[in-house]
Amino acid sequence: MVCAMAILFFSCQDNYKRSGEEKVPLVYPMGIAENFTATYTEAREMLESEDSTSTRVIAVLTSPLNEDYNNLKFPHRIFPKGLLVDYYNEEGLKSIIKADYGIIYSATNVIDLQGNVVIESHDGKKLETPQLYWDQNDNWIFTQEKFKFTNPEDGTIMDGEGMDFNRDLSFFIAHKTYGLMTIKEESDD
Repeated sequence: MVCAMAILFFSCQDNYKRSGEEKVPLVYPMGIAENFTATYTEAREMLESEDSTSTRVIAVLTSPLNEDYNNLKFPHRIFPKGLLVDYYNEEGLKSIIKADYGIIYSATNVIDLQGNVVIESHDGKKLETPQLYWDQNDNWIFTQEKFKFTNPEDGTIMDGEGMDFNRDLSFFIAHKTYGLMTIKEESDD
């Protein structure tokens, strides 16, 4: 009986070579903010004091939850419960950007918006897509996903896949389109 038990224990050896990476390390944010609001401003001219009268609001970002991972090798901020951005142009006219989920990559200044992404410009133009990227350095926005673009000025409703455009939706390049589009001709009068 003793020999049988000894054989049983020796035959059940663990010969697995462990590399130490079986368990993914837990990553915690360096900060969590509820009912998060950030106001982005820019100076109209070089400020010489703490005078704020020469600044203008560019954008106001609000979100129910913000997780700050700027302590990682690739720093970023996550908005897991969605976000809303009120964006103001030079004349103070407001456009709106909203999404169900968002990531701001601090190192590259790229914003990744996901889930029911909607951009409504101050002049009524509207873009809807499931995912959108915004390169803040170049002020360029793009998607490879399906989209719906509505322009009330000329009654255009365009559906397609893949689109690049500037932040006020005044210039865009659609990769693949379907639907009805109205094209205005310029007269040479």
